[in-house]
Order: sequence, then structure tokens, then C-alpha cells
Amino acid sequence: MSTMKTQSKLISAIADLNEESALKLIRQRLAENDDPLTLIGNCEEGLQRVGERYARHEYYLSGLIMGGEIFYEVMELIRPAMESRISDTSSGKVLLGTVQSDIHDLGKNIVKLLLSCYKLTVYDLGVDVPPEEFLRQAKKLRPDILGLSGLVTNAYDSMRETIRLFRQEGYQIPTVIGGSQLSKEVFQYTGADYWVNKADAGVKLILRLLK
Repeated sequence: MSTMKTQSKLISAIADLNEESALKLIRQRLAENDDPLTLIGNCEEGLQRVGERYARHEYYLSGLIMGGEIFYEVMELIRPAMESRISDTSSGKVLLGTVQSDIHDLGKNIVKLLLSCYKLTVYDLGVDVPPEEFLRQAKKLRPDILGLSGLVTNAYDSMRETIRLFRQEGYQIPTVIGGSQLSKEVFQYTGADYWVNKADAGVKLILRLLK
């Protein structure tokens, strides 16, 4: 079976919430020595389709939850392959959190898991984190990079305020905002240094920045 076809089948399995098929395909592609980050990217695309179907009222909230659970199971299968492929680990500290007015954490959790495979120190503040808490923890933990996650529209104001507060206090560490609904316009509005739409892209960016 061609790589393109297996990728399409995996994306569809996730989008259709077909847990058995998705896990079978992951095992098959890992056995064929496929790149773990490519697999994660395929799964993210499938999960994005789950979100789109939810927005069109084709799925209920339970569908979103199930999609997330399937993704976590997939990550448990992929993680050992990720770690075995990483020959050089990175050093650095990353402060992560979902900003105030938002409680979505799937993307953030994926980034955290992937960064941990590279032996980075990751401080996860959780969800609905106020700007002042990000700043307080940054003063205490001295991270090399600040990662702000958000999915809903209200999160953009929180991102903007958090970044404004950091700049006001003189903190100039690279700031990365992440979320599947982000755009160039949102990026410019928040004043962040970088932005990503996918977790795997965020990990690649953070590793590049730390080097």
C-alpha cells in the first residue's frame, strides 16, 4: 500500500472515530519504520476534521472527547518509537499553558509529550491561566521559551495581554502562540514572536529556537 494511501486511511480513521482501525494502522506504519512525527501530523489532521464535524453539528461533544482519547492512545504507541529515534537530546526549559478564558488542552498536551521525548524541561501551568500567573512562574522558573495555547476567540485577548505584560516587565524570551484556529492576523494582534497551527510544527520550532 502506498504511503499516500496509508496516510489518507489513518486520517479518515481518526476523523471517523474508528479507534480499532486507527491503532491498527499506527502499529502497521511503525512496523514499516515510518517517521513518528509524520504519523502525529496525520493524526492531528484527522482530529482537526473531528473538530470541523463538531462545528457542523455532525458530532456531539462526546465525539470530540472520543477523538481526544483515540489520539492519546495513538501517542502512547508512538512515543517509544519517537524516543528510540532521538539520538541527540536538547537542553532548555519551556513554560506552557492554555491562556485565560480557554480550557482546551489537547494541543498543549501533545506538545508537552513530544518535548519530553527530547528530554526538555517542560513546565505546564494547565488551562485558563491568567497573564499574571504566567509572569509569576516565569520569574520563578526562568524558562527559555514561553508557549501560549488557545483555541477560542476569547483566548486571543488573553494572549495579547500576557505578551504585553511580559514586555512591560522587560522579559524578552521568545514567545510562541499555538492553536488550530490561529491566523497571521491573530499572530500580529497578539504581538507574539512566532505562531503555529499544529503541535508537531510547534515542537520543531521550539527545538530550532533552542539551538
